[in-house]
Amino acid sequence: MPLTIPDIPDIPDLHDAALATALQQRIDRKTVPHGALGRLAALAQRLGLILGTAEPHLVQPQLVVFAADHGIAARGVSAYPSDVTGQMVGNFLAGGAAVSVLARQHGIAQTVVDCGVRRDFDATPGLLVRKIAPGTQDCSIGAAMTPEQCAQAVANGIELVKTLPGNALLLGEMGIGNTSPAALLTARLGGIDVAEVTGAGTGLDAAGIARKTAVLRQALAANAGATEPLAALAALGGFEIATMVGSVLQAAAERRVIVVDGFIASSAVLVASRIAPLVEQRCVFAHRSDERGHARLLQVLDAEPLLDLGMRVGEGSGAALAWPMLESACRIINEMASFESAGVSDKA
Repeated sequence: MPLTIPDIPDIPDLHDAALATALQQRIDRKTVPHGALGRLAALAQRLGLILGTAEPHLVQPQLVVFAADHGIAARGVSAYPSDVTGQMVGNFLAGGAAVSVLARQHGIAQTVVDCGVRRDFDATPGLLVRKIAPGTQDCSIGAAMTPEQCAQAVANGIELVKTLPGNALLLGEMGIGNTSPAALLTARLGGIDVAEVTGAGTGLDAAGIARKTAVLRQALAANAGATEPLAALAALGGFEIATMVGSVLQAAAERRVIVVDGFIASSAVLVASRIAPLVEQRCVFAHRSDERGHARLLQVLDAEPLLDLGMRVGEGSGAALAWPMLESACRIINEMASFESAGVSDKA
């Protein structure tokens, strides 16, 4: 029986020809040669269409770091032990992680969500506990989650976004071993050989990547029947990815701008888009991660990221780095003079 999630929010088509025309006309009248703004103009138009206005403004951006552990990590698919997940959650909360520094620099609110970390945490500002279990099961021998666990994680993500202010959600994550479920979901839902999307993760050498690939082939074989999006998510994914899927669905329904980080965040968007294809209309892809599978996944999603810095930090760091570009796009369309207002002659 297919796994279903109750109350998936309605995500309508954002296509609005009149608004698209109004946005393009505003951009075309700015005091630069026609087309000179390049992809910045395209970004401004995308933001206007997402937010439903020719005068888009971004308010109270929320960066959420979804954290969980993975049973498959015991198979040596990561260069780091699972204990690092909990340690890094502490680092986020203390403000010492890369994403914490960048969020602080750009005035982005950071929230960490314990979706299934093996360690328990004291109540701390900036931490939400939505723990399903202390890590998933080893998906190389069976399903990572029960259908009920997966449904609860997605529901948690939906409810989480309902509590957040603002009109932009930046996706981040933490989970030792989570490039493995991202690769598995990309392979299964994208119809790609898993070797094409299996990379170094936290720093595996060539022999380590070969071992990781073999383990991931075992996982796909062990869950061969899980082909529908939610079934694949339950069988192969992680608690943080499933919670992120729910958050993406709800943010899309609320017409928030969804700023997508790297490989793991993009895998959550892949699942969400297989459930509700119009999710992708609301997404801005921040960067192309150096993790091997991300470029291939971006092709599957037909997405062109804003940045390509050779990074594979995760955490939401790429989303935070790209954030000023989104703010700049809004400022250009709202604050830059037109030929008429500036008294500047247009081309003949």
